[in-house]
Amino acid sequence: MIILPVFLIFGVGYVSDKILKFDIKSISSMSLYILLPILTFNTFYRNELTIDYLYVFLFTFLLTGILLVITVIWGYFIKSSKEDISAILLGTLFPNSGNYGTPVALFALGATAFDYAIVLMVLHGFVISTVGIFIASFGSGAMITVKEAVINIFKIPVIHGAVVGVIFQMANIRLDEGIMDIVEMTGNAAIPVVMLILGMQLARITKESFDIKDVTAVVSIRMVLSPIIAALLVMIMPVDDTMKMVFILLNAMPVAANSTMLAVQFNVKPNVVSFSTLVTTLISILTIPVCLYLIGI
Repeated sequence: MIILPVFLIFGVGYVSDKILKFDIKSISSMSLYILLPILTFNTFYRNELTIDYLYVFLFTFLLTGILLVITVIWGYFIKSSKEDISAILLGTLFPNSGNYGTPVALFALGATAFDYAIVLMVLHGFVISTVGIFIASFGSGAMITVKEAVINIFKIPVIHGAVVGVIFQMANIRLDEGIMDIVEMTGNAAIPVVMLILGMQLARITKESFDIKDVTAVVSIRMVLSPIIAALLVMIMPVDDTMKMVFILLNAMPVAANSTMLAVQFNVKPNVVSFSTLVTTLISILTIPVCLYLIGI
């Protein structure tokens, strides 16, 4: 079972946090500001930019737009409030491509797919830091300006790593082999660390009062409709088959951990978003193997 190693690492994080009560914020900060930017830099530094990246960028925003429309319509029919719809959107639009999607891509599809998954992870980080913050601020009634949204983009450390990697790659700046060994070693530590962090975060989710119809909406759209729509979109996406499989796989992932952070930060039904994260992650034990089977793995 391909995803078994992934869940074993999640489990280690979950159990160890229950026993040892780690300072998740410090570990997350190390991952966010050191490990992931170095991993991202290494990926963009080693891989030449192609038109495929532009296609993935455009189709990522297209899929986000489609899911947004579906979620708003769904919310209208179940008579959700503005705050409810914002919380549901935080669950439906943003897959957990970092802590979950990239490791599964590596284990299931190999190194090339892993590089593609890193690119998608950066794109998803870009989307959640723009669209996600707008949605969260809208739900809380504290709308942010376009200027603030742009500033937030450049606060994302993985964006810094990606930009520097692209500059070095395009300018043909070659780094010493010894330096690259350090970069690779440090970057490679990112994946197991973020997986442990997700396990720790899941250990701290508590069941609070929430409307079951909101969680049902998140589960249905995030875990069923998102991968189906992604599979339809790749039929017209002019990229290689590995990129298509990664695009489907990462958009079949459960709710992003960052969605919960935004919900807490803006006080937009954090109980709905956090419980949806837990439920979709548990459901993914069944849905991800099905997804892998359907894409031919």
